[in-house]
Amino acid sequence: MIRRIVAVVFALLVPACAAVPVAPDWVAGTKAGAYPDEQFLIGVGQAESKPVAEDRAYAAVARVFKVEVTSQAKDWESYLTLEKRGKVQTERRLTLDSVTKVSTDKVLENVKIAETWHDRQTGLYSALAAMNRAAAQASFRNKIVELDEAIARDVKDARGAADKYLKVRGLRRAIRTLIARDTYNSDLRVVTGGRGVAADYSVAGLTGELEKLLNESIVVAVEVTGDQAETVRQAVMEGLAREGLPVTARGASGNGGNADLLVRGEARLWPADLPDPRFRYVRWCADFVIVNQGDQRVLGSVARSGREGHLNIPEATGRALKALQQEVSSALAKSLAEHIYGDPPSDAVPPQAACPKS
Repeated sequence: MIRRIVAVVFALLVPACAAVPVAPDWVAGTKAGAYPDEQFLIGVGQAESKPVAEDRAYAAVARVFKVEVTSQAKDWESYLTLEKRGKVQTERRLTLDSVTKVSTDKVLENVKIAETWHDRQTGLYSALAAMNRAAAQASFRNKIVELDEAIARDVKDARGAADKYLKVRGLRRAIRTLIARDTYNSDLRVVTGGRGVAADYSVAGLTGELEKLLNESIVVAVEVTGDQAETVRQAVMEGLAREGLPVTARGASGNGGNADLLVRGEARLWPADLPDPRFRYVRWCADFVIVNQGDQRVLGSVARSGREGHLNIPEATGRALKALQQEVSSALAKSLAEHIYGDPPSDAVPPQAACPKS
């Protein structure tokens, strides 16, 4: 009798156990038998919803490439530093974040969700993202060849150009393309286990060439009229240098001389009669234009104004001068950089004059 009961219980349990699905090997581990390492690069994501699990699987693959691109960034430091000069608008500046994002987007074009799994006991979804190494390698190599051709063309055009601005813009294009090329090469090293394609140029080398050209070829003079004209002029020149704009500011007597670009403007500072028993205030305003000395064409304009306060007028004046220097120099540096590099102006509409006419 006991044997018959045991047999019945066993017979009932076996179908129940067999009905429990077995999770794929990749859910709990780092390997996937159906996707061997030598052929595929994989990433696993888990979440309470399928879409989130798939996103996390994509992100797991992307992280592998991001680490490699970030390690490459030390070779780009000289140019990324140069890009910060003049505080060009964020969307036009090349930064490490923007480089890694482009790399990630391109990498994920070669990644697919290969499998998903839903654990009914825990409610968790798992997703397996897989990249075919051979297909990705072919894609990256083709892109590197295309970028190498563009780099060689831009370097040749820049070095052969007679116009200094065309030289600057050609070299800058080549460097930015070279950084993109380096990210593809970093991605290629990931999928091939360390084998990349050597480049004909280096970011550091071309950046050194660009900086030398900027420092030796582009001359900016500053001319100021109005209140404390020479003090303001010196302040603006110092501010441009502090911004790190890659130009040499010269102009001893307030005229343009042999400068390529002339920063010309008016600045005013005056006491503001405000009903404050403790503080004294000074208003300031500045209207500047950037002029191409060759054809006297106005390339950009800056108009700023403000108010600073302190316990006495001399201290308030000092603060006003410092505020003028910071705001005007930053705006002028951005406008100068846009012209030198050939970027579209950030201010589509010229600003209205900041200083009162009277």
